[in-house]
Amino acid sequence: MAASDIPTTLRNVLPNRRKTRMRFQRLQSVFSEMIDNPLTLIGMVIVVLFVLMVIFAPVLAPPNGQDPYQMPRDYSALKMPPGAPGHPLGTTESGGDVLYGIVWGARLSIAISLGVVISTTIFGTLMGGIAGYVGGYVDEVIMRLTDAMISIPALVWAIAVVAALGPSYTNVGIGLATMLWGTYARIIRSEVIHVKNEEYVDAARIAGEGNASVFLREVIPNAIPPIFVQSTLYFGKVVLIAASVSFIGLAPRGLAEWGVLVSQGQEGLLAGRWWASLIPGAAIFLWAFAWNMIGDGLRDVLDPRSQAE
Repeated sequence: MAASDIPTTLRNVLPNRRKTRMRFQRLQSVFSEMIDNPLTLIGMVIVVLFVLMVIFAPVLAPPNGQDPYQMPRDYSALKMPPGAPGHPLGTTESGGDVLYGIVWGARLSIAISLGVVISTTIFGTLMGGIAGYVGGYVDEVIMRLTDAMISIPALVWAIAVVAALGPSYTNVGIGLATMLWGTYARIIRSEVIHVKNEEYVDAARIAGEGNASVFLREVIPNAIPPIFVQSTLYFGKVVLIAASVSFIGLAPRGLAEWGVLVSQGQEGLLAGRWWASLIPGAAIFLWAFAWNMIGDGLRDVLDPRSQAE
């Protein structure tokens, strides 16, 4: 059968299927190489355990009435150590159950990290991609805005936004989402500037593809791998900053959240009641550690040159 006898739609579908198959095979290869790294594998196991804890939160710690994110109080069991009846991880100075705070705090932490990382990844990638692809005054304006956002410490910006909008975990997320996109924009811009001059991009233009099609189908997919690495690192960073904001008292009172627990538990540290502060602190550390290990492993797979540095 001659090529001219093949319907146009079929000729368009077959290359797309080949591209999809190649991308799937690439994903399988990346995953296989990542799990060969022991530290990356440990990080992935820790994240899976946190996700399972979030899924089974109603079983591990039955929700507290109408608002499961408010810490229940047991005033008959103040300052109880781990292993106390009904309180496997002990209680805080005010009778809050540490296990409840860890479990439902994990839900809040995963929710805010997902929301912030997804929104900043999309917005930052679009802004940086447009700057690098269009160039000129557009590039200049976007990059100066990006420089301004990057120059402000994320924690300071988050505190300012929460102080202005009110103590709310949602407002913490808004503060971080409006700040952290700048790093993505700077990374993707440098990649787009390199990719847009490749021969296959010129070939797409010669074939008649418009600028928008070339940008979305050829440039961005080939410039985006470093963004995945940055996203994995930000999953840990977002929770660290959010916990810091909660720790200094800018979260709603009584919230079942890791930073709030650490803040409440510090009162008993000198008296030997370590569990109310150190256990949620360990949860924050493990979450950040896990995503850093995953990010390092992903970087080594996507950019083998980093292993030689």
